Order: sequence, then C-alpha cells, then structure tokens
Amino acid sequence: MQQWVEQIAQRMLARNWMLATAESCTGGWVAQELTALAGSSGWLDCGFVTYSNAAKVRMLGVPAELIEQQGAVSEAVVRAMAEGARRQSGVQLAVSISGIAGPGGGSELKPVGTVWFGWACEGSPTEAQCHLLAGDRAAVRRQAVEIALRGLLKQLGKA
Repeated sequence: MQQWVEQIAQRMLARNWMLATAESCTGGWVAQELTALAGSSGWLDCGFVTYSNAAKVRMLGVPAELIEQQGAVSEAVVRAMAEGARRQSGVQLAVSISGIAGPGGGSELKPVGTVWFGWACEGSPTEAQCHLLAGDRAAVRRQAVEIALRGLLKQLGKA
C-alpha cells in the first residue's frame, strides 16, 4: 500500500490539491495509511470517521431520509458521504467507504463483505462502486482500504 500512497502524494502535490476521507467500516484505516507517509500534511486535510448513521448526518450532511430509504451501505449514501467530505473540508478530492465487514450485520440483499466506495473529485462527477469482498472482518477491511487507495489513484489519473 505504501507505493500507492507515495503515488497519491506525488499527484496531489503536483496539483497543489488537498484530500479528505470519510470512512465507516474501515474506521480511519485509509487516513492511517495516508498519514504513515511523512509530509502527508502537505496534501491530506482531514479524515471523518462516521461509523454511526447519526455521524454521517451530523458531520457530512448526509440526508437522514437517504439513509432511511437506501441504507447506510448504498451507492447514494457513499456519494453523499464523499460530497459531504469535500464540502465540509473544502478539498479537491475525497473518498468515502461504507460497508458490512462482518461477521454479522449482513442480509440477503447486502451480505457480509458488501462495501460501497465513493470518490468526489473537483471537475468530475462523483463516482461510486460496490464490491463484494471475501474473508473475515480484517480481510474485508484491508481489501476495502486497498480499493479506496487504488480508486484515489484512478481519480488523480483523470484530473
């Protein structure tokens, strides 16, 4: 993951951009990976750990009705989380993650391992992806961090 973070740093610095994270099931792990690189304060503004639905509403401005209608683990909610992180922090790029890491909490429609990702980038429409990840809680969370970082690189490749 370190090489991805280094590439993210180079691209963020080259653009003079700042980044924010909005994490639920990963509990700040993406921000942890980003801040492991010395000098990350030059391109990482903040990280929101919005584990509860109330925190998503309060800190990121996700409409409560959206969570009630779609569920916290949904395309609409991760889009709103990423956009809220950008809006609240004033950054150019934000990533969001909401998922079911397990071992409980899954359903037939949203089984354990269902994780939604959102990327809000200045000058581009917000993107979202859903992945069904395998393994135990730690494995699901680790894979989610990797997908989030690769997605940031993809967004920076377009910018």
